[in-house]
Amino acid sequence: MHALVGENGAGKSTLMKILYGMQKPDEGTITVDGEQVAFSSPADAIARGIGMVHQHFMLADQLTVLENIVLGSEKLHGIGTAARRAILDLSDRYGLGVRPDAYIEDLGVADRQRVEILKVLYRGATTLILDEPTAVLVPQEVDALFDNLRELKSEGLSVIFISHKLGEVLSVADDITVIRRGTTVGTAIPSETTPRQLAELMVGSELPTPETAESTVTDRPMIQVEGLKLLAAGDSGRALLDDISFTIHEGEVLGIAGVEGNGQTELIDALIGLKHADSGVIRMAGQDITAVPTRKRREDGIGYIPEDRHRHGLLLESPLWENRILGHVTEKPNARGFLLDLKSAQADTRRIVEEYDVRTPGIDVTAASLSGGNQQKLIVGREMSHKPRFLIAAHPTRGVDVGAQAQIWDQIREARREGLAVLLISADLDELIGLSDTLRVIYRGRLVADADPATITPEELGSAMTGAASGHLEHVESGDGSEASEEDETR
Repeated sequence: MHALVGENGAGKSTLMKILYGMQKPDEGTITVDGEQVAFSSPADAIARGIGMVHQHFMLADQLTVLENIVLGSEKLHGIGTAARRAILDLSDRYGLGVRPDAYIEDLGVADRQRVEILKVLYRGATTLILDEPTAVLVPQEVDALFDNLRELKSEGLSVIFISHKLGEVLSVADDITVIRRGTTVGTAIPSETTPRQLAELMVGSELPTPETAESTVTDRPMIQVEGLKLLAAGDSGRALLDDISFTIHEGEVLGIAGVEGNGQTELIDALIGLKHADSGVIRMAGQDITAVPTRKRREDGIGYIPEDRHRHGLLLESPLWENRILGHVTEKPNARGFLLDLKSAQADTRRIVEEYDVRTPGIDVTAASLSGGNQQKLIVGREMSHKPRFLIAAHPTRGVDVGAQAQIWDQIREARREGLAVLLISADLDELIGLSDTLRVIYRGRLVADADPATITPEELGSAMTGAASGHLEHVESGDGSEASEEDETR
């Protein structure tokens, strides 16, 4: 199991795309089983036993697990009984627990990832490339994934994985390669390396922490949500959000913890105005905004860092300065009266690129040409530039390196000191606990538990996220001095 680490834009994903045949190198060699190879497409890489699971999953939501796995490889086992048998055999052999007839849209993120892994195993992969495999998983799911990977390794498979979570890298990798600005700068042996040493090798600085020292919470409510309910479209009428109520004060960060797919997306959509609640009230600074359109909410001071930057945050084929305008077309410096002010928007894009250290040759390149972390820094810069009163931050540091993480955390903390109210949704439980003033757990569309960030552990929070605990979560010391979780106490 070989880990590849480096800061955003260091070239990790580009290197793996070359190894997977998605991009051609200008020079250098690739050797597989002692034989020099040249790949012109992913099909060539697959034929040599190399499979890749991308950071953004490549699955068709409306198809079943079986259909997704056989898609493009129908010649192997057909699309019927033989294919089903092969999928179940692989699933059992590696402990993946995949259900062939489940629809992808009904699966959580951890199950989707297992489908992606099974998809490449089905094609005969003996080397797996995993790009940020734990970015959206809770601790229990990370442990299960690593168990799966160890099982693959014991069967003779090789795993290359890219990660920014240095503690995980050190716990699971056999070897580590560090790259910086497109060049290998060092290697590390996990047993002889600390997270601090690895961070310094990556970015030349210490590992940042999300801890917030002082409280800036005021008694002035900024966002009040009362009895919010959102039903699924169609005949089912299932409640996607059920009686959601909370208040976020000026200077407060409310963290929402939950396994993806439990209503976080719907809550964001209701707050930003993309979906209208079936019942309930949303107030901002005392004003009812339940029926207010999205543009007006944005103009009134709602900032939005979306959970999926490709689908909701960027126009990938447009230049950076056009992406800077998105969501703020009527506001300065992007507009003057009823007309867009392109020169001012371009000048402000250059400022964002410099202030937020967006690694790019210029503002005229497309958003697609940036690494994922640099795309994220551009979005954060765009949203914070408008001095929002309320910020919806969904996975604000997903896929960014330790240096950029620290920068984004500092921006949120600084704005919080100035009275910003923040709704923070994240799969990084250390980030949630470190930045939040208040923590709530969402499960199946309901807020089922709350916790004090000063005392809760990631393991206890992760347990509540799976539905194992509810109510107020207390960190408990057992009689022998060891720790006992809320789940243990409940049981």
